[in-house]
Amino acid sequence: MAKDIYHNAVKTILLKDGWKITDDPLRLKLGKRGLYVDLGAQKLLAAEREDRKIAVEVKSFTGLSPIKDLEQALGQYVMYSQVLGELEPDRPLYLAITNVVFGDFFVEDLPQFIVRANQIKLLVFDPDLEVISQWIL
Repeated sequence: MAKDIYHNAVKTILLKDGWKITDDPLRLKLGKRGLYVDLGAQKLLAAEREDRKIAVEVKSFTGLSPIKDLEQALGQYVMYSQVLGELEPDRPLYLAITNVVFGDFFVEDLPQFIVRANQIKLLVFDPDLEVISQWIL
């Protein structure tokens, strides 16, 4: 299974933000078939004294067409989030994209519509500074 070029950067960023990587990759099995989300992570919320779990699918959007990249990312996001909803309903899925991809492409009408219509949660990160720029729920 090939990892996205930003896989390790997102893993490092999550660790720096206080997350514990629980799965790399996060394996989801429904029936005889399995799916692999890039990362599973959890964070202890001290104020609530409970764990918060997430799954993260990393996408670089480095293909020839950002629309084709979005089509592929959307297909994976829908499949993974639906299977997660069945197996681990307390673990939301985030699509991790760089701040450059967000600023250059995801601000356009079509990607914004797709994100809203499919309720895609975004983790926008800066790979150079190794920080989370924003969480978009």
